[in-house]
Amino acid sequence: MPASLLDQLKTMTIVVADTGDFHGIARFTPRDATTNPSLVQAAAQLPDYADVVEGALRLTQREQAGRPLSEQATAALDQLAVEFGLRILDLIPGRVSTEVDARLSFDTAATIAKAHQIIAKYASRGVGRERILIKIASTWEGIRAAEVLEREGIHCNLTLLFGLHQAIACAEAKATLISPFVGRILDWYLKDTGRTSYPSAEDPGVKSVTEIYNYYKHFGHRTEVMGASFRNIGEICELAGCDLLTISPKLLGELAETRAPLQRKLDAEAARSMTISPIAMDEATFRAMHAQNRMAQDKLSQGIADFSKAQAAVEELLAKRLAS
Repeated sequence: MPASLLDQLKTMTIVVADTGDFHGIARFTPRDATTNPSLVQAAAQLPDYADVVEGALRLTQREQAGRPLSEQATAALDQLAVEFGLRILDLIPGRVSTEVDARLSFDTAATIAKAHQIIAKYASRGVGRERILIKIASTWEGIRAAEVLEREGIHCNLTLLFGLHQAIACAEAKATLISPFVGRILDWYLKDTGRTSYPSAEDPGVKSVTEIYNYYKHFGHRTEVMGASFRNIGEICELAGCDLLTISPKLLGELAETRAPLQRKLDAEAARSMTISPIAMDEATFRAMHAQNRMAQDKLSQGIADFSKAQAAVEELLAKRLAS
């Protein structure tokens, strides 16, 4: 009988846990872990993590005493994300991704400043920048921020990525990692076409990540591809061989419980022999390609709005706690 899909996947792809749930991370022993504002929002309201929230509030009150409540709440949100990251790093050997405030997605200077603050918070707790990936939305402005940060030795994970134009710009900025969102691409196509499903090999999100992976490997870009936001294990199996895949505990569980042969689908050597035309990327080309890609426009805007809403909700929760 073959090994589980999860065990086979780990032989060809780095498996990352996409969660703020420490229990799920401990169960599946991933190398790295990612979080996002929605995951932090959900975890922050669970009784199991009350001590994490309390720790962030206490530290913020000490450091931000006398400042307006709204500023304290924003600082507490940053501290909470770091507190979750610190707990996660105790459970994994690799890196954790911590997200910059999505409301800064179109402000290069503010994104850089926020990244510096996050790195400083980790450093104050004895964690070096080599274990942190700063998550930034893949806007033109966010990519420019990542370019600066990477030159400073701060590694970045470019998220909310839905198109080849974003991926090329990230690679040319020498970002450490990109996170193309497989499931959110599928969601858009299902709604746009009225279909109820796609075969896994024809899944639009799978095809998008495959195109990006092959482009990167063909032209020798060092930026790693980490497929994200999966809706089912079929999508994951179609991307076996990708540099990294970040997977929710639910789907990690399904992979662990399923025994079937798993075939490598993405291969760097094969990509190098493909016929692929290069695309010279500058701001005008980026914006033109983005304007022509309805899906990428819609999903990037929606993703920033959703993450901003989640961050505002956590801030409101923290402000109430600080006031009391």
